[in-house]
Amino acid sequence: MLEINGVRAGYGAINVLWDVSMQVTRGEVTTIVGPNGAGKTTLLRAIMGLLPLQRGQIELDGKPLSGVSTWDLLARGIAMVPEGRLIFRDMSIEENLMMGAFPKAKRAAAHAQLDEVFTLFPLLKERRALQAGTLSGGQAQMLALGRGLMSSPELMLIDEPSLGLAPVIVQEVFEILARLKAAGRTIVLVEQNTSMALRIADQVYLMQGGKITLTQRAKDVNIDTLHDLYFAR
Repeated sequence: MLEINGVRAGYGAINVLWDVSMQVTRGEVTTIVGPNGAGKTTLLRAIMGLLPLQRGQIELDGKPLSGVSTWDLLARGIAMVPEGRLIFRDMSIEENLMMGAFPKAKRAAAHAQLDEVFTLFPLLKERRALQAGTLSGGQAQMLALGRGLMSSPELMLIDEPSLGLAPVIVQEVFEILARLKAAGRTIVLVEQNTSMALRIADQVYLMQGGKITLTQRAKDVNIDTLHDLYFAR
């Protein structure tokens, strides 16, 4: 579905990604793990067109994404749930969700999609008229996931959903991700909680220093070996 071949990208004169290649298969959860500064978020930003590629190619269903504006990627079926949630705190919960269906091509189905999101997140339905700033961290993460689902994306990029959350809330968030997987969603998940991430992953990539240092099916990953590589032991 998504092909990343030999990608180099970064910020100005600072290069972060070094010849990164990976494949994302439709209907699977592809998990990218790695320490802080490994380039995980940078890779997601490169996919979304937020960073120009210095080298390499990114393709969706065989069609290159180079030169496609970030705001046009939603119409092509890609949605990103960013690190830190980035919800609109002064807008209502329902208004936040409707922003996820902002592109014209998505608006006709917005209300039907809203019902689906409310089925998945009943708490958001109960509080739909409240300001998003009243939500706890875990609830805000649910809102961010719901907003990402509002465009009914073929591919979801989810960046560090457990960041800053209490362990019991992390468990709840990953149960939701498992439900999305069971529904056939294609997900690229960036996560530092390796144990939780491996539970729902099909394919695992380890990133270090802007490079892919391990590629393995999740069922074949030895967690101790992964942690030795992760921490460069």
